[in-house]
Amino acid sequence: MATTNPTKRSARSAPSTSRSDAGKTGTTTGKTVRGIDKDAPLKEDIRLLGRLLGEVLREQEGDEVFEVVETIRQTAVQFRRESDAKAGAELDKLLKKLTRDQTNSVVRAFSYFSHLANIAEDQHHNRRRRAHLLAGSEAQPGSVAYALSRLDDAGVSGAQVRNFLKDALVSPVLTAHPTEVQRKSILDAEREIARLVAERDLPLTPRELRHNTELLRARIATLWQTRMLRYTKLTVADEIENALSYYRITFLRELPALYDDIEAEIDSQFPARGKARAAAELPPYLQMGSWIGGDRDGNPNVNAATMQHALKRQSTTIFDYYLEEVHTLGAELSISTLMVDASPELLALAAASPDHSEHRADEPYRRALIGVYARLAATARALGVVNILRQEVGAAAPYAGPADCVAELDVLVASLQAHHGAALVKPRLAGLKRAVEIFGFHLATLDMRQSSDIHERVLADLFNKAQVEADYAGLSEERKIALLLGELAKPRLLHSPYLAYSDETNSELEILRTAREIRRRYGERAIRNYIISHTETLSDLLEVLLLQKETGLLHIEGNQLKELDLMVIPLFETIPDLRCAAEIMRGWLTLPQVKALINKQGKLQEVMLGYSDSNKDGGFLTSNWELYKAENQLVELFNEAGVKLRLFHGRGGTVGRGGGPSYQAILAQPPGTVNGQIRLTEQGEIIASKFSNPEIGRRNLELLVAATLEASLMPTAGDGKQARQIAEFERVMEELSERAYRAYRNLVYETPGFTDYFFAATPIAEIAQLNIGSRPASRKATQRIEDLRAIPWGFSWGQCRLLFPGWYGFGSAVSGWLADAGNAKETAKRLATLKAMCKEWPFFAALLSNMDMVLSKTDLAVASRYAGLVADRKLRNTIFGRITDEHERTSSVLSSITGSKERLTANPLLARSIKNRFAYLDPLNHLQVELIKRHRATLAAKRTPEERVQRGIHLTINGVAAGLRNTG
Repeated sequence: MATTNPTKRSARSAPSTSRSDAGKTGTTTGKTVRGIDKDAPLKEDIRLLGRLLGEVLREQEGDEVFEVVETIRQTAVQFRRESDAKAGAELDKLLKKLTRDQTNSVVRAFSYFSHLANIAEDQHHNRRRRAHLLAGSEAQPGSVAYALSRLDDAGVSGAQVRNFLKDALVSPVLTAHPTEVQRKSILDAEREIARLVAERDLPLTPRELRHNTELLRARIATLWQTRMLRYTKLTVADEIENALSYYRITFLRELPALYDDIEAEIDSQFPARGKARAAAELPPYLQMGSWIGGDRDGNPNVNAATMQHALKRQSTTIFDYYLEEVHTLGAELSISTLMVDASPELLALAAASPDHSEHRADEPYRRALIGVYARLAATARALGVVNILRQEVGAAAPYAGPADCVAELDVLVASLQAHHGAALVKPRLAGLKRAVEIFGFHLATLDMRQSSDIHERVLADLFNKAQVEADYAGLSEERKIALLLGELAKPRLLHSPYLAYSDETNSELEILRTAREIRRRYGERAIRNYIISHTETLSDLLEVLLLQKETGLLHIEGNQLKELDLMVIPLFETIPDLRCAAEIMRGWLTLPQVKALINKQGKLQEVMLGYSDSNKDGGFLTSNWELYKAENQLVELFNEAGVKLRLFHGRGGTVGRGGGPSYQAILAQPPGTVNGQIRLTEQGEIIASKFSNPEIGRRNLELLVAATLEASLMPTAGDGKQARQIAEFERVMEELSERAYRAYRNLVYETPGFTDYFFAATPIAEIAQLNIGSRPASRKATQRIEDLRAIPWGFSWGQCRLLFPGWYGFGSAVSGWLADAGNAKETAKRLATLKAMCKEWPFFAALLSNMDMVLSKTDLAVASRYAGLVADRKLRNTIFGRITDEHERTSSVLSSITGSKERLTANPLLARSIKNRFAYLDPLNHLQVELIKRHRATLAAKRTPEERVQRGIHLTINGVAAGLRNTG
C-alpha cells in the first residue's frame, strides 16, 4: 500500500498501447516464450490499487496509521516469503501494540486490499480470455465452441445437439445464506472500480489516464468512507433485493446474448441446410431459479407474504427492463414507410397502437412499439408494479401472458427481415424478444422448500381435528402410507373453515394457497417445485401431495389423481438419507397414483442431493462417495422405470459443501446423471464472485451449458476392460470411504470435548452475531454439531484457516489402506491403483483437485493461534494435535498419488494468487484472534461488550472471507 506517482505508468500511457496486446503471446504457465510475464498487467493493477489505497489511508487516517499499516504489511510479507521466525514474532508484537482505533483501521486496510485484489484478478481473467479470443483460440475448455467441437469429433450431429437443447434444462438457482457478508453499497462501489480498471486496458492518452487514476482514487476513497458492515440484520426483503441486483448487472443482458452466441456456434459447427435455420431458434433451456423468499426450512421469516413480495419485486425488475428496452427501441427504429415498406401485420400492429400522432404516421415501427410499451405497462400494473418511470401514451389491454408479447415482437422481427432491415434486429430487438422468452413476467422460478417434520405436524393437526387419526405422528411408516393414499383418493378435504388450527398449520396452508395464486397471476413457471428437506421416508413425499390437494394444487377427478401443479422433490442430505434415496424413490415411482402424475410431468422427476449436510455428517470423502453412489443407483432405477431423472445439486461455495469449479464438477458426474437436466445452487460469496462482473458472469453461465452438453452427449467409451477398471476403482473407493468415515466421525462426534473445542477455536459464536442473513445459524437453540447448519460450520473452519471439512479423513483412509497391504509389493500395487484412479477416473481426479485447492489455503500456523483460544490445554492439544497429524497424512498421501509435493502445480495462476494473498490475510487472522480474546474476556467478566471490538471482529470476518473467496 506504499504510495508512488500513480501516473508514472508503463507503456500503456502511450495512446497506441494496451496491456492486452502485451500478453497475447503468453502461455498458461505465466511466462511467454519471449520471456514476457503475461501476468505483469495483473501485478501492475494490484500495485496501482495498493498504492491508491495507501494514499487514501494516509489522507483519511493520517501518517501514523499509514506507517503502522505499512510496517505490518512489510513484516507480514517478509514472514510469509521467508518463513522468518523473527519476522513472525515482530508481526505478533506489532499487532498486540495496536490501539483500538488503530486496530479497526488496520483491519479495514487489509480487508479492502483483499477486495481490490479480487477486482484485479477478475479483470485479469477477462483480459486473458480476450487475449485467447484475439489469438483465434476460442475453443478453450469450458466454452460452448470447445464442447461442440468435441461432440462433432465424436460423431454427434447438429440435429442431435439441437434436439437435445429443445428438451434440456440448465438452471442455476440463487440462494440466500448467512455467508454473504458484502453490503450492496460495497459491491456497487467495487463494480465501478472494476469498470475503471478495465478501462485502463484501452489505449488512453496521458490526460485520459490521469483522469482514470483520479476517478479510481475517488472511488477507493468512497469505499473507505462507506460502512463495510450492516448495523441491522438482513430481512428476507433485503436478500431479495441483493439477488435482484445481479439480474440488473449480469443476467438480463448476458443471458439473451449467450443464447444468440450459442446458436451462432451451433450453426458454425453444424451448418443448417436450406431453410432449417429459420426454425432453429431454441426454447429457453438455460433458466434462472431462486430460493429467496420461498425457502422456509429453518427460517421463520419466510411466509406467504415474503413469497408474494419476492414475485412482485422480481416482476417489477423484469418489467422495468422490458419497458426501458422498448422505449430505447422506439428511438432507434425510426424507419419510415416513405423509405421502405412494412409488412401488413406490422401495419396492423401500428394501427392498434394508442399513438395517433400525425408526426409518426409514416413510422409504423415506432407506433407499434408505443403499443407494445402501453400493453407492457398495463400488464405490469395488473401484476402490482408501481412507479412505472415513463407514462404510456394511451391505454391498452394487458398481455394475457409472455407468449402474446413475444408474438408482437415477432411481427417486428419478421417485417424488418422481409424489408431489408435484418441488420436492425440483432442490436436490441432480438435480445428483447429472447429476454421475454427466458424471463417471462416472473423473472425466475421461485422454489418452495420446507422440512418434512413440519409437514408431519401440519397433517397430524388436520387429521386430529377431522377425527380421522388422533396420533398420525405415532403411526408406523406402513400405516402412514396407507392413510395418506386413502385420503388422496377421497374427494373431500380434511380442512374445515369452521375449526381452529395451530398457527403453524394455518401458515403452511396459506403459503400453499399463495403459491396457487402466484401461478395464476405470474404464470406456471413462476413456482413449479416443492422441495422436502430431510426426506427420510416415502410418506414424506406423500404428505406434500396431500397438502397440495388440500390447497387446490393437486387436481382430482373422481378418485383419480390427474395433475400436480408443484413437482414434489425429495432432498436427501445426510449419509443415511443418501443410502436410502434409491429405495425411497423406487417406492415413489411404483405407486400407480404417482405414476399418473409423473406422466403428466413429461415422465420427468427431480431429486435434490445435499452436499453440505452429508459432508458435516460423514466427512469430505464419504460425502462425495455416497453422493456418487446415490446418483448411480438413481440413474439405474429411473432407467428401469422409464422416467427421466433431473438432479438438483445443493452445492455450496466451499469444497466441503460441494463447491469447486462447476465445469469440472459436472463433467465428473457419473455417466447418465446429467442427461440434459441439471439444477444447482449458487450460494454465499460465490454469487458475488461469479456474477457481479457481467463478463465473468456470462463465462460462468456458458461453462454450465458447455459442461452439460459434454456430460450428456459425449459417447462413453464402453469396452469390457474399462468397465472392469471402473468397477475396481469403485471397490477401492468403497473401502477408502469407510475408513475416512470412521476417522471423521470418531473425531467430530465421538471425541469428548470436540464440540467445546469447535465453539472455542473458531469464530462461530461471533459469526452468529453478524447481520449477514435472515436465517439463524442453528436449526435449534443448542450447541450440538448435529443442529448447527452446515453453512456456518464450513464458514467457521474457513475463517480459522483449517478448512477442515474439505480434507479431514482422506489421509487416514489412504495411509491405512496402504499400510494394510501386507508387503511392499502389494503396497506399491495399491499406490499404482490410486494413481490410475487419479489419471483415468474424472470423479477421483476432481475430488483430488478440489482437496488440493483446499490444502493450499490451509495454514496450520495461523490455525494454531485459534487453537490457543481453547482454555483447556489438554483438550486443545488433543484435538489440534489430531487435526495436525491428519493434515500431515493427507498432504503426504496426496503428494504420493499426484507425484507433486507442491500444491496446485496444475494451476500455477491460482497458486500464485493464494501465495500473494497470504501476506495480507495473516494480519487479519492474527487480529481476529486478539479481538476474540478481548471480546470473550469481557463476556466472561459479565461486562458490556465493547462495540469497537465487536465491529473489529466482524470486519476481520469480512476481510478473510474476501481473501479466501470461496468460504461460503
